[in-house]
Amino acid sequence: MTAPARSAESPPSPEAAPVRLSALTKRFGDITAVDGLSLSVDAGQVVALLGPNGAGKTTTIDMVLGLQHPDSGSVLIHGRSPDRAVAAGEVAGILQGGGLLGDFTVAETVRYVASLYADAAPVGETLERAGLTSIARRRVGRCSGGEQQRLRFALALVGRPRLLVLDEPTAGLDAGGRRDFWRTVTQASGAMPPTLLPPTLLLATHQLDEADRYADRIVVIRGGRVIADGTPAEIRNAAAGRQVTAVWPDADETLVRAVPGVESVERRGVTVTVRTRDSDAVVRYLMSHPAARDIEVTSNRLEEAFLALTAPDAGPSHAGTTRS
Repeated sequence: MTAPARSAESPPSPEAAPVRLSALTKRFGDITAVDGLSLSVDAGQVVALLGPNGAGKTTTIDMVLGLQHPDSGSVLIHGRSPDRAVAAGEVAGILQGGGLLGDFTVAETVRYVASLYADAAPVGETLERAGLTSIARRRVGRCSGGEQQRLRFALALVGRPRLLVLDEPTAGLDAGGRRDFWRTVTQASGAMPPTLLPPTLLLATHQLDEADRYADRIVVIRGGRVIADGTPAEIRNAAAGRQVTAVWPDADETLVRAVPGVESVERRGVTVTVRTRDSDAVVRYLMSHPAARDIEVTSNRLEEAFLALTAPDAGPSHAGTTRS
């Protein structure tokens, strides 16, 4: 959890992007963790960074928070350096574990961190928004993993940051803990005044279902580079397209394969299954044949797209629009 006091420097430009990474490169000896990565995050977005182990997600997050410095390229947070943005209280991070004192109570922990800010949110209100009021007097060391993660969320919110960075926020939590954490985040999003809830969220995660459910935009990283960037639906369609099924006893598979965007056609009895990157074209073709009925379009899972995009022999995707 990053929690320095706000500085008295001039506020950032309101037109500046919350996050702008330009040709970012970071090496550790012979290993290039981040390789010329460029990314811009718009205000109000929830952006998820996905990638296999070693893809460069955590290193990128560390550079956004000023915990690491790039070998080349630049990082700007609301138009200024990460160090200055963190010092001004413009950004807060929830990292993977650590950072809590077991002998403090939940309320004492929030109160202490709030004391580091010149314009902190009220402690009681922050505890309520993070779902911690009922355990405010409990010692942190006696809290469950999910409760401790909600406490870290409260510590991030109490400084009123404009950017909240989450690095594997539910790592190590069971299904119930993950559900409770995200319920707290989403409920806070709906009820919290804009001055308290960060309007922009950057999330690095291995949990594909979390990215699919909560992110407005998904950025897939492989080998320290952005290989796909788009909405969850665009990412799903980029690598795996969609599946269209229809009951069509006399279907001519050769003609179906000729429809633009079709990748494969499979026939089982009277049912035809078509995998395609252009489901609209396939549906139009099927609807032009009266014998085809019970047409159904199914989106592929994000997991299938992710595995295809991050395979060693996979090329760059054209999902969505690259933001730079």
